[in-house]
Amino acid sequence: MRSEEKLMAGEYLIGIDIGTSGCKSILIDGEGKVIGYSLQEYPLLSPRPGWTEQDPADWWKAVQVSVWRLLRKTGISSNAVKCLGLSGQMHGLVALDKDCQVLRPAILWNDQRSMVQCQRIHEIVGGIPRLLELTNNQMLPGYTGGKILWMREQEPKLYKRTRLFLNPKDYIRYVLTGEFATEVSDASGTGLFDVRQRRWCDQLLTLLNIPIERLPRCFESPEITGRITKRASEVTGLPVGLPVVGGGGDAVIQTTGMGLVKPGILGITIGTAGIVAMGLDRFHPNADGRLQIFCNNSPGTWHVMGVTLAAGGSYRWFRDALCEVEKEKARQMGQEVYQIMEEIASAAPAGSRGLIFLPYLIGERCPYSDPAARGGFIGLSLQHGRPEITRAILEGVVFSLRDVFELINTMESSVKEIRTSGGGSLSSLWRQIQADVFQCPVITVSGSREGGAYGAALVAGIGVGIWKSVNEAVKVLKIETETIPDPRNKEVYEKLYGVYHGLYKTLKPSFDAIAQSQRQEISFHTTKEKTDELC
Repeated sequence: MRSEEKLMAGEYLIGIDIGTSGCKSILIDGEGKVIGYSLQEYPLLSPRPGWTEQDPADWWKAVQVSVWRLLRKTGISSNAVKCLGLSGQMHGLVALDKDCQVLRPAILWNDQRSMVQCQRIHEIVGGIPRLLELTNNQMLPGYTGGKILWMREQEPKLYKRTRLFLNPKDYIRYVLTGEFATEVSDASGTGLFDVRQRRWCDQLLTLLNIPIERLPRCFESPEITGRITKRASEVTGLPVGLPVVGGGGDAVIQTTGMGLVKPGILGITIGTAGIVAMGLDRFHPNADGRLQIFCNNSPGTWHVMGVTLAAGGSYRWFRDALCEVEKEKARQMGQEVYQIMEEIASAAPAGSRGLIFLPYLIGERCPYSDPAARGGFIGLSLQHGRPEITRAILEGVVFSLRDVFELINTMESSVKEIRTSGGGSLSSLWRQIQADVFQCPVITVSGSREGGAYGAALVAGIGVGIWKSVNEAVKVLKIETETIPDPRNKEVYEKLYGVYHGLYKTLKPSFDAIAQSQRQEISFHTTKEKTDELC
């Protein structure tokens, strides 16, 4: 069917992504072209160091605002929309009671509180090798499974009142459709899912004493899981009965929106987190469990990735903590502050004159699953100024992504190109650093800047038959930019990466000592607060 015919037929698709910083809603047509988007932000809560939470009510309000605004901006009748797909931050824990009310703030993917519970899960199962046999993944601190045990141990009264545990996007599915459902990619990230068999792992749930009734029914990503209710229609403007497909966890479905459906193309996403990923056309055992192997958004396919916790988050931290001058200059000039920061970083040479940044600002997940890891600058001297410090952050983030790539490279070594997405892909300097560190062409494709929302819209199209499969859907993608590696920078980056790669092991004792000191300080202040209350 030609594009004009599809438009006349009104085949539009909506993708909604429940991100860490905000909700993005996009509208695409039957040729995959982005017609419009709307972003509504919400706050991130950190009640204690290492804890990150959000109020699910903020997500729902943001969905309502962003969808209303999207339909108004595009001028497209809601009746012309054929399907909706959901994407969302993975691993989060939303606890609902018997009345389907939220019991506590959602515990997010980058929350580190459940380290002890994750270790206990490994022990209960009989060790990491046995857990890998059951789920093909370790139980990482960010995963939902550890959070469930933490809640059972630390908040037993709330736990007893819990009827159902949902991931973030699946809570939005519930308020949109009234249905409790998830899909295979997000379920993979709970740590409670048999990735090989694509179903909840009954044996693990029994060992952990988690009733399967507290988990939602699981679908494949393109399957229709529910339809928009009258109540949801009234507050969003979406038509009653609009089908909603399974969608996907953001770390997986945003790579689907980049065309990562087969081996050979490496995907790098620099958002709040950093994701290095590749599509797999067959199941691979996860040898040592340092990577994450999840179900992909097409039946019978899988997805390998490693996630770092503070990629774009490191750059944002630098902006918020130390770039007041740049922010003021950006306001005066009517520019984005990141444009000013990139100009400053461009004044420094490749390698930042030997300055190295470690982006472990909230611990790390891959290749080191370590909540105690800490960030820092190594090699700082009097020759370093703002340009070198700014550029070193960009380079340090890419070095951390290369650490993950080296693990994937042992599984699928025929990488011919890199596709990059996320906020980091908007920076020409950051794209060049990626090309130079990996010595591989780096491209961006249409739609990828919209992240998980675009992948969710494509999967929605498969659900209602606009495309027959994911392989057919990604044919709509077009190359937008291509960055060729500069061979002159190869040697300096190889040397610096070698230094970077060895720093974690060298500094690990120091990280542990600092983390222990911080835990003692938190314990002291908590005890003092309780004493003051009693007095």
